[in-house]
Amino acid sequence: MSKQVLIAGAGMGGLSAAIAAARAGWQPLVLEQASEFNEAGAGIQLGPNATRILQSWDLGAALARVASFPPRLMVRSAGNGEVLAQMPLGEAVGGRYGAPYATLHRADLHRLLLEGASSAGVEVMLGCAVRQVREAAEAVAVVTADGHELAGAALVGADGLWSRVRQQLWSDSEPVPTGHLAYRTLLDQQELPPSLRSPDVTVWLGPQLHVVTYPVHLGEWLNVVAIVHGSLPGDPQAWDQSAAGADLQLALGPTCAGLRELVQAAGAWRLWVLHERPPIRGAQAMAHGRVALLGDAAHPMRPYLAQGAGMAIEDAQELGRCLAVPAPGVTDTATALRRYALNRWERCARVQRQAERNGRIFHATGPVQWGRDLSLRLLGERLLDQPWLYR
Repeated sequence: MSKQVLIAGAGMGGLSAAIAAARAGWQPLVLEQASEFNEAGAGIQLGPNATRILQSWDLGAALARVASFPPRLMVRSAGNGEVLAQMPLGEAVGGRYGAPYATLHRADLHRLLLEGASSAGVEVMLGCAVRQVREAAEAVAVVTADGHELAGAALVGADGLWSRVRQQLWSDSEPVPTGHLAYRTLLDQQELPPSLRSPDVTVWLGPQLHVVTYPVHLGEWLNVVAIVHGSLPGDPQAWDQSAAGADLQLALGPTCAGLRELVQAAGAWRLWVLHERPPIRGAQAMAHGRVALLGDAAHPMRPYLAQGAGMAIEDAQELGRCLAVPAPGVTDTATALRRYALNRWERCARVQRQAERNGRIFHATGPVQWGRDLSLRLLGERLLDQPWLYR
């Protein structure tokens, strides 16, 4: 048990944590409340800061088999379709940062991480929901929904936005709605007219809205995510609801012909209400004794910097580094987890703040929108590149 780490959640963050911990010489046991994995979700973007870590875990070849590597980022006006700015991705980003910018289906990334965890000897228990956490001086234990108790030297809460581990030990408020709704769909590129097919990441900006499109699954599908202002009644945790394209078209209002055609081409939409927490304020929000939080459980963020999964993968890498033995100045597990939190919280808070700021810029109206568009036309790539993040 002195080398066993329990990990609550078998999503991207939990599996990444398991891989990193196994590489550090620990024995991860992943506890997942779902009884089976499904194909829920749509696309995901991974910047060089995340793909570099996957490569270091010997998962670069597996990523290349399922991902797309867009040649450029395009920013357009949702109103008239004008190209406001663009930035080369592809080889340009790979050469600059030593790792690619990738877009892929969430299910493909999850499968890749699951296979990586299996190769590392990680055990995953399905249908195993954590209901209670008990800390002691020499161990931490969890009680599952069916009454079983499991113990380890450390516990990592990677159980997402509505984290049960966080609720048990941090006792803070629940996530709050952002006032934004996210519609998403996947389109078969071969079934689209040539004018709508795209290998690029494209962001369409409009008043109180934006739409993002990019290829996934080796370019075969086009992922479409539309963010509009609004709210929905009902269960806030119901993140995967069906939605009507007519409602989205109404919410988007007048847009250019290309964007209208893209929205109309979708046969089915899924919808969820975006929630968030305030930017993390200190290491104490990520580590508590022998328990640490990771990914959305620690620092959920708006998707306007495309870094939710990237920050979880970075968390996992740092967690593994701090758990590795020997570690100078670290004499026990709680100290290792404290070091992990100290090394991560400021960067994660910065990304949270930047993502929130991007949302305000993307959805700007009036003079602010005019100034944004002018800045994009004049500065282009200098505004779009993120060296502080990707390096």
